[in-house]
Amino acid sequence: MSPVPAGPARDTAAASTPDHAPAWFGMSLVERSPDRCVMTMTVRADMANAHGVCHGGVLFSLADTAFGVASNAADVPSMAVGCSIQFLAPARIGDTLTATCTQQYRGRRRGLYDTRITDQDGRLIALFRGESSALPGSPDTGRPP
Repeated sequence: MSPVPAGPARDTAAASTPDHAPAWFGMSLVERSPDRCVMTMTVRADMANAHGVCHGGVLFSLADTAFGVASNAADVPSMAVGCSIQFLAPARIGDTLTATCTQQYRGRRRGLYDTRITDQDGRLIALFRGESSALPGSPDTGRPP
């Protein structure tokens, strides 16, 4: 697993994803390999919910973006077909969050990925699991189902 080289791809995940949300959230791509992705994001005031902590949808977006980058890193275009998240601790305004997504399984058409979101102190904030499916017309990975 090699780190992403310096430059625009390291500065924003938008450089490696087809949508604009990662840049809007201020997500940065730290590492990308065929079975892993690491991204960071700092919680801003406009990301807080009514309780003054990071909105769950923002946490979901960070985890989902890391999952999307990891599941497409092996040159087999894929989309999410299911995912879930458990919120374990609040993230506060100013916290720097790290989403680490790792491939747990990859078959011919399906993949399973787990993402851990931690804060700058290593405290576990959320756990996310996503399942991907190769897009129709994508090359077969050659792996067993």
